[in-house]
Amino acid sequence: MNFTKMHGLGNDFIVFAGEKELPAGVDELAIKLCHRYFGIGADGLVYILPSEKADFMMRIINSDGSEAEQCGNAIRCVAKYVYDHGMTDKEEITIETIGAGAQKVQITTDNGKAVKVRVDMGQPVLNGLQVPTTIDQNPVLNHPVEVDGRQFQFTAVSMGNPHCVIYVDDAVNFDLNVWGPKLEVHPLFPRKINVEFVTVKSRDYADMRVWERGAGPTLACGTGACATVVASVLNGFTDRTATVSLKGGDLHIEWNEADNHVYMTGPATEVFKGTL
Repeated sequence: MNFTKMHGLGNDFIVFAGEKELPAGVDELAIKLCHRYFGIGADGLVYILPSEKADFMMRIINSDGSEAEQCGNAIRCVAKYVYDHGMTDKEEITIETIGAGAQKVQITTDNGKAVKVRVDMGQPVLNGLQVPTTIDQNPVLNHPVEVDGRQFQFTAVSMGNPHCVIYVDDAVNFDLNVWGPKLEVHPLFPRKINVEFVTVKSRDYADMRVWERGAGPTLACGTGACATVVASVLNGFTDRTATVSLKGGDLHIEWNEADNHVYMTGPATEVFKGTL
């Protein structure tokens, strides 16, 4: 079984192409292969599959064996893979995800390779019950959540997968490993949650660190960056176009007022190929 190791700003994946569907036991396979010491090492497995409604379908299995509905860094990796490997010669394609349907992708190329990918991430979901949370509000802004005696305030956003955005004084040095796992499984979030800790630096720039549901701390989260800009606009902190700085690098996010869609632009990188 051939694989390709790829990453989007350090959020790394083991990519498989050529399968018709997810293999049996894919959850156990993900746990084994994603292990940083006893496997290849990755935040998740990505399968590029046929689609009846788009050019390709993407399925993402987290490192703990659970399936993610959507992943902004993974979808850029898929776009780069299918273009660089000759699965398409189009610079505008659609990729189906289980959480956000078919998404439009624009590929910027140089010397026959994809160097930058812009993804239409669709409209954000702000209804608390649909994110989902247990909170019947639309939107959910600055809602309190308490863990181990500490209270945070969060804004809830779904970008095809659920996010809670929390503003802190210093996201770069925030103790992610202490609070991330506790917030992920809080009862307010019936399907668990991705947690973004954010410090807004200016109207067009924010630092973000992320605890990803099913994967833990990662170097980048594309949907989380989108959720961060949406939450920051709703809270009056940033403009609709902003750079989100993650541990692995920067993403350019635009929440377009005309169509209410969020657009994410960033790189994807192929690291190496191998055979299992």
